[in-house]
Amino acid sequence: MVLHPADPLAQLAHGIGSQHDLPISPFYAFAGAFTALFVSFLALGLLWSASRFRGDRSGIALPAGLQRVADAPATRTALRGLGLAAALAVLLHLLLGPDDPARNPAPGAVYVLLWVGLVPASLLLGPVWRLLNPLRALYRPLARRWPRQARPLPARLGQWPAAAGLFAFTWLELVSPDPASTTTLLLALAGYATAQLLLAARYGERWFADGDAFEAYSALLARLSPLGRRDDGRLVLRNPFHGLDATPERPGLVATVCVLLGSTAYDGFSDNPSWINAIQTSPLGRTTAATLGLLGSIALVAALYCLCAAATRLVCGSHPGPLTAFAHSLVPIALGYLIAHYFSLLVVEGPRTVSMALGTDNAPEPLPPLGPGGLAALQVLAVVTGHVLGVVAAHDRSVRLFPPAKAIAGQLPLLALMITYTVGGLSLLLN
Repeated sequence: MVLHPADPLAQLAHGIGSQHDLPISPFYAFAGAFTALFVSFLALGLLWSASRFRGDRSGIALPAGLQRVADAPATRTALRGLGLAAALAVLLHLLLGPDDPARNPAPGAVYVLLWVGLVPASLLLGPVWRLLNPLRALYRPLARRWPRQARPLPARLGQWPAAAGLFAFTWLELVSPDPASTTTLLLALAGYATAQLLLAARYGERWFADGDAFEAYSALLARLSPLGRRDDGRLVLRNPFHGLDATPERPGLVATVCVLLGSTAYDGFSDNPSWINAIQTSPLGRTTAATLGLLGSIALVAALYCLCAAATRLVCGSHPGPLTAFAHSLVPIALGYLIAHYFSLLVVEGPRTVSMALGTDNAPEPLPPLGPGGLAALQVLAVVTGHVLGVVAAHDRSVRLFPPAKAIAGQLPLLALMITYTVGGLSLLLN
């Protein structure tokens, strides 16, 4: 089993350490997954006849003192300063550090601490990137110096900018010829920051909530956090399903989730020898062929979901938002894939990146916290649990939207979709 390549450059060029020959029986993995999905589907159909999730209306209020500290201007200023300081440190390493990810922590900071680290941070603390985002910290003094009337954001825009930004980042990580190069990262980050600040100057600071890919990414994962806000603004502890149920049904939501699912799936098979040989020998060239592969993976995930939505509408009747009504049920699936694919990368390469940034070059080599068997079990459990949680979220939404006679039948296309995604996810892990 290979937890990560010996050469950090090779690892960061792919964006993730690869896992092969996991010591777990495919038969038991698939049998356990199908059993979990069918049992949960049947149990929900028999025991769950009315919607139980209340979205942003739910939660146990935390002590008022804790909320005052969390909302204090000093706290928020300190967090913005922390995010800006970290961004400046990455910039200095890119400008002055060696063009070698084995000796420069900047690539690891972007591809590991930011991209992967936002997953546990958002799950535990909520949409943290909204407070740490260095682009917000840069925008505010500029807005005060050159105030102008912000234009309203077009409603049809929704989260499409975030979906496009996430695709651009995953393309940089998984497809671009040299993603760990300091020049590549400098150009990418400078271009992204410039575009975001110009659009914020046009639409105001609220642009970042939907237009910044990392804020949308963090906010989407934070829907499953036990820490959240009620609709009255109180900081609360809640059942994560309530937060998931409150996911806004906006244009671009499906695209955003499908980019997360499809790019993670592409990451899973992009190091397959057959695929590597195909893109290296393609007459289109490696970059073009890999780009088409990434687009194809995302398009396949989206097409399957759209077919499921169409089948649900056919069974249950018309609905004003057939695509977005059940899009929130894909979020735990995406989270399961992210955990399965990136857990070992975060716990191994995260400490290495921090040690490098602190200048402790003689730090001991970080060891994986789990052996091959434990890692395999964690990966399979993450994928299966994500799908089961998706079934629960979809069932609660179905019994709310449709009459009892159609609610269960309308979930059959969703169950078929979950099974299809499960087969694909486990196949990528066990191949």
